[in-house]
Amino acid sequence: MGEFDGKTAVLTGAAGGVGYQTATMLVADGADVHIIDLLDPPALPEGPGRATYHQGDVTDWDFVSGVFDGLKKLDYLVNSAGVLWFGKDVSAIDIDFDIWDKVMDINLKSMVMTMKCAVPMMQERGGAIVNIASIQCLRGDPAPQDAYQASKAGVIALTKSIAIQYAGDGIRANSVLPGGAWTPLQERWDRDPEAARRAAEAVPLGRVGQAEDIANAVMFLLSDKASWITGTEMIVDGGVTALP
Repeated sequence: MGEFDGKTAVLTGAAGGVGYQTATMLVADGADVHIIDLLDPPALPEGPGRATYHQGDVTDWDFVSGVFDGLKKLDYLVNSAGVLWFGKDVSAIDIDFDIWDKVMDINLKSMVMTMKCAVPMMQERGGAIVNIASIQCLRGDPAPQDAYQASKAGVIALTKSIAIQYAGDGIRANSVLPGGAWTPLQERWDRDPEAARRAAEAVPLGRVGQAEDIANAVMFLLSDKASWITGTEMIVDGGVTALP
């Protein structure tokens, strides 16, 4: 019997990467997990818990609200859906506004939608929310992805606001800020191992992150071990943001 046994979780963007790894850990610990993603279903995690796949667009309100309407209870929400569009998401001075709006919809507005559904379900019994942001929103970049960085800054602000608004209901909300991790967002490293090597050299701990590194942080923030932690950010970046 794990801590998450009998609990119910919704995870967005969990067909792969951090979301999928978190779903796998939750199912292994006994939770029933509802995975939301636009991609074709992966092999669903197996364990004492159960995984259910809902294929659809996280920016479609009717689809998102329909997933939550089908739940009897909810204990956890993890928002890991996001896009990082190299070559299209550029400086705000040069970006196409359609790209800007789409990135904002996927990376930020989708979290508004899921929390709009999740919070009322958690108010009677409490719950925990973890939203995935990024260390990129803490700094500038000579090769910018401005919509991505701005949307992730919005994730932090939104998470803090929800945390304070609903702390009295026993709802905790925190964000996780990953550094460069070898997930589908960084699929370019699969094609360019040299770029991955250079990225690893820039990390004080000497390697790029893995989905499991980020998922471990998410699991901690969902757990009772983090019962006095809300409205904050956990940086998981191998020490990058500690550099001068």
